[in-house]
Amino acid sequence: MAQITLYLDDATQALVDQAAKAHGLSKSRWVADIIRKYAAHEWPQECLALAGRFADFPLREGDSTADLGTDVPRLGF
Repeated sequence: MAQITLYLDDATQALVDQAAKAHGLSKSRWVADIIRKYAAHEWPQECLALAGRFADFPLREGDSTADLGTDVPRLGF
């Protein structure tokens, strides 16, 4: 298992201490959980479950896009 050193100001250290204690975790485990949560490269399952749930979303398959208006001219490269 790898180890890292973090340099935190006093206020940030206090936040880590409070949050870890509130979640009943060690500071190391709490920080690791936060890193996994925010450094992941995939959508959370809660977001994936929302796919297709908005019946009135105008770009849904089969919906008319006629009321979206006309596109603006694009700049060339």
